[in-house]
Amino acid sequence: MNSSQRRPWIVGVSGASGTPYAAAVLRALLRAGEPVDLVVSRAARLTVLDETGHPFRDAHASADLHRWLARGADGTPDAYDPVAGDVRHWAAGDFAAGPSSGSYPAQGMLIIPASTACVAGVALGLSKDLLQRTASVTLKERRPLLVAVRETPLTGQTLRHLVALDDAGAVVLPTSPAFYAGARHIQDLVDFVAGRALDTMGIPHTLYRRWDPSKNGSVKP
Repeated sequence: MNSSQRRPWIVGVSGASGTPYAAAVLRALLRAGEPVDLVVSRAARLTVLDETGHPFRDAHASADLHRWLARGADGTPDAYDPVAGDVRHWAAGDFAAGPSSGSYPAQGMLIIPASTACVAGVALGLSKDLLQRTASVTLKERRPLLVAVRETPLTGQTLRHLVALDDAGAVVLPTSPAFYAGARHIQDLVDFVAGRALDTMGIPHTLYRRWDPSKNGSVKP
């Protein structure tokens, strides 16, 4: 793809628990042939280390991402074959990065998972790091923004921040899996949430079995 024609999806990973959600979204985007720009917050690096046992480092982003995406939600290493694709990593502290500008071409942004601190920062327009700055740019340019909040329970302040994001045009998606799709494994639950996130952006995938009344039953009156 010509660099002048490249229009990536930007994936932001904040410090909330739920790095398998991010991995599932990234794998699906790459399988769909979509270019991706990746921003991993400083807090998210700690979560990646806690949840995978391996670091995510700017200087080794390609190798660390490869290992992360190969890992299953249950912790199984090499559960997935490598997915080749167009991924560009930007350091969280790089305010001169492409996505920090509205003139940088992008299709939209998915923040998954989104911590309550990230939600607050984006709702208030703080732009304290590249992830928040990119989200603010996405909103001001009227591009699609998904915020997959991962916290429970939620305080009134966070709920107000989520309403503010909804008012600004973002899609708020709680990381709440459904069970009608016949989940038998933790990865099925993760993939359902990742699939619903991709649905909001119109990105094709086969991560979960969709509702079909003829197969899933019918709703009783």
